[in-house]
Amino acid sequence: MVSGAGSPCGACKFLRRKCAADCVFAPYFCSEEGAARFAAIHKVFGASNVTKLLLHVPLADRCEAVVTIAYEAQARLRDPVYGCVGHIFALQQQVATLQLQLVQARHS
Repeated sequence: MVSGAGSPCGACKFLRRKCAADCVFAPYFCSEEGAARFAAIHKVFGASNVTKLLLHVPLADRCEAVVTIAYEAQARLRDPVYGCVGHIFALQQQVATLQLQLVQARHS
């Protein structure tokens, strides 16, 4: 599926290649802002690896996979060691602190 009338999808635009009719990226990276979204994914995982990964994911689940890959890529750029795990850990700590505060408030 080619984005628009002959214009490449955002991923192909970023990679500076022609967007084929069966482009695995086209449904998920629009021509306008898709190149910027794809840049982080390409930098962290590489286009070839993401292509292989998406081809192994059922079509119905690919959109969710792209969202997850994009999230992890952004997290890896912010924190190359822990990625999204660092963010998850911080949220778990916040939940634990709030639960403790709730228990303390109930006993006051």
